[in-house]
Amino acid sequence: MKMKLSSYSKAIFAIISVALLVIQIYPLIWVFISSFKAPTDFSGNNPLSLPSRFSFENYLNVWNKGNLGTYFSNSLIVAVTTIVLVILFSAMAAFVIEKMRFKWSKTVLFLFLCGIMIPIQVVLIPLFIIYNKTGIINTLTSLILPQVGFALPISIYLFVSFYKYISNEIMEAAVMDGCGIYQVFWRMIFPLSRNTIVTVVIMNLIFIWNEFIFANTFIHDMKSRTIPVGLMDYIGQYGLTDWGATFAAISITTIPTMLVYFIFNKSVISGMTAGATKG
Repeated sequence: MKMKLSSYSKAIFAIISVALLVIQIYPLIWVFISSFKAPTDFSGNNPLSLPSRFSFENYLNVWNKGNLGTYFSNSLIVAVTTIVLVILFSAMAAFVIEKMRFKWSKTVLFLFLCGIMIPIQVVLIPLFIIYNKTGIINTLTSLILPQVGFALPISIYLFVSFYKYISNEIMEAAVMDGCGIYQVFWRMIFPLSRNTIVTVVIMNLIFIWNEFIFANTFIHDMKSRTIPVGLMDYIGQYGLTDWGATFAAISITTIPTMLVYFIFNKSVISGMTAGATKG
């Protein structure tokens, strides 16, 4: 009886899981398929129909006419630069806090973590005034700097959680063999942090790629706009007249982050659970 009940429970759980999966994935699949439709395909009574013919014309129009290529390049520059800086700063800061313990190390970690509680809206006006006086308004630098600051707290926490796994005896043995503290970090500790690095990349990539508030506040020049603001402008200008191109634009903005996550999914799970089972 218990085995039958267990089988029924597993079957119910599987059905619910599949249903939730369909609910989550179906809108994305529908948007992607609709991005290949011609304008005449949207005039029918069945919005769920397949395209009459598959064509990349919508993607080409969006990339060229909608300047999405420029917006994509800007977002890529901001994302790559921000993530590189976040990884370097957070990995080194966490190493000092966890492995080179000093009197105020716990206090410093606490202050960093307090940054998680600061909402973006609180710093918009002060940052705008500072950027306006320093002349970096309408530059990608005005997007990179605040995003590095907001990404550091959680990134430092993830690295600190991982560094707790690494035995101090290993580091001491390396020092006795003649390695300096910089060699210990770059040749031993940092390479071991691969899963945590991937986790930091994924978490921050999703936020940076979709960031709208900073981009809409600090960037007014069309040539410096990123994907979220550019997509909003495009939909406002062409969205109601060319649905196929609109869905193509949405697909271009969502596919990169989804691909990165699916490729590095296992590393993300390992990085997120680092420190959770630390005894």
